[in-house]
Formats: sequence, structure tokens, C-alpha cells
Amino acid sequence: METVLVTGGRGVSGRWVVDRLAGDYEVVVVDYDHPGLGVDPAPNVSFRAADLAERGEALDVVATVDPDAVVHWAAIPVAGTHPEGRVFETNALAAKHVLDAAGRAGARVVQASSDGAYGFFFADPTPLPDELPVTEAHPLRPEDPYGLSKVTAEAAAGAVARRHDVPAVSIRPSWIQYPGAYACRADEYVDDLDAGAGNFWSYVDVRDVADLVAAALAETAEATGGGDSPVGPGTHEAVNCVAADNALGRPLLDLVREAYGGVPDDCVVDEGDDRGAYAIDKAERLFDWEPSRSWRDAADESVAEPTLFEE
Repeated sequence: METVLVTGGRGVSGRWVVDRLAGDYEVVVVDYDHPGLGVDPAPNVSFRAADLAERGEALDVVATVDPDAVVHWAAIPVAGTHPEGRVFETNALAAKHVLDAAGRAGARVVQASSDGAYGFFFADPTPLPDELPVTEAHPLRPEDPYGLSKVTAEAAAGAVARRHDVPAVSIRPSWIQYPGAYACRADEYVDDLDAGAGNFWSYVDVRDVADLVAAALAETAEATGGGDSPVGPGTHEAVNCVAADNALGRPLLDLVREAYGGVPDDCVVDEGDDRGAYAIDKAERLFDWEPSRSWRDAADESVAEPTLFEE
């Protein structure tokens, strides 16, 4: 069984990623804090502690584990919660150190990027995209430290892929939601068009995110094993990760016109289509992944949150 090192695996979304992978891999979770030596880890899960923004600690923990793949999921997740410099420095340095260590270990890479890399959400005012739907080729224009840190992390992934001849994938989720607790269906969100305008009312279920991580790991394993894959050694690909529909269930073009007064000239969205604003064709083409959850079912779904250990 392969070993996958997952940074940030005890985080809100990271634990779902770990839970999804633990049936297929030995998963080593690396976080700032250790849950304690007295805990009973879930099957195929173990824990290490490291400050990944410290280069020596990141290089040491990855070299010690010597994983087949690294899933870099650790980050300060949003802007506005910490000083701007700390958000950028922590996220950018941790990504650079972890990805460098993965490359040295010859490990394939999957990392959490974000639709924040495009620069829409935290811009003031929010600009219209150059195109609809927004493809991965859209320019990245962040103004905020969080989005800038994700652009930096993607650049680091590309550099590591080229330098160490490993495959690397950056996944760009848009506002991750959790079954039974969909924030995008709260009254204050649904009743206020401006509340979701910054990311064009996009969202994604955490289980679909975890499925894409698993699909990317599987595809890059085939590529490094000599299989015919578009995500081969030396290649970095970024892919959007969003639900097929938008969070309001209304035609996307109606929402954009109402919020912004018009739509981009480069627009291939059909009238009446309640799709999300981000294109997901690339993830389907590269990894045979499609989102399978919608707020229509998952917002009130009862699903137990993953438990990675017992006290």
C-alpha cells in the first residue's frame, strides 16, 4: 500500500480528505499540533507534528516519512482572519517548503489551491470575469494576500514538477460546503444577492473535493508508472473544483446581470442554465471527475463528520 502524507489533515476540510484516502493508502497526517500519544488513530492513519512554515521542519518530516505522494492541504484558509503578512507568508512558505520536500522525495503532488487565485472574491469592487464560464486559463489577478499566496503555491508546484520531474496538481475549490450544514443555503445568503456575488454563487461539497484529490492521486500514480496520461512527470495542472449548479438555483446569466449589470462578451453559458460560474470540463477530462452532490440534496443530508482518532 502506498504512503500519502497529508498536511492540514486535521483541518475542517482536510479531515474529509484523509477519511477518503485512508481506505486506499497509508495516510500520515502532518499538522502544527499532534493529537497526543494517547489517541487511537483510525485505520491506516498516523500523525506527525511540524511547523511547515519552517523549512527545516518541513524538509525533515517529509524526508522521514518518504511518501509516495504528498497532499498539501495546510493553510490559513481565508483572508481577514490574520494579519495580511502572516496569511501570505505562512501559506506561501509552507507550500514552497512542503513541495520542495516532496520533489526531493520523488513524490507526486496534489495541493489545495483556491478560486481565490483568480482574484474575484476579495477585490473591491468585484470585477466581472473575462469569460463565462471561468476556465483555468483565465488570468490570475488577486489583490489580497490569500489569493496571492495561492498563485505563489501554484507557481511553486510548477517549479517542483519541472525541477524534480514529478507530476503536480493544484485543485481550485470554491467555497467548500459540508453535508447538513450548507452555509450557502442560509437565509442571509439566499436572500441577499450580494452575499454570493464575489464568487458568482459557486460552491462545492467537501466530499466532491475529496473525490477529486483521490482521482488526481490515482491518475498521477498511473502516469509515474509509465501509463499514458496527460498529467505525467514534469507536468503541473490546475483544475477548478465546483458544483455543477450554482448555490441559488437560478439561471446564472440572470444572476450576473442583476448583480453586475451585464455579462462578459466572451460568454458561452446558455440562457436559463443554473450552472456554476466555473468550468469543470478540465477536471473531467484529466481525472474523469464530475461533482455528484448538489445543495438540493446535501444541504439537509445527515452524514457523520469523519473521526480520525479516538481519545
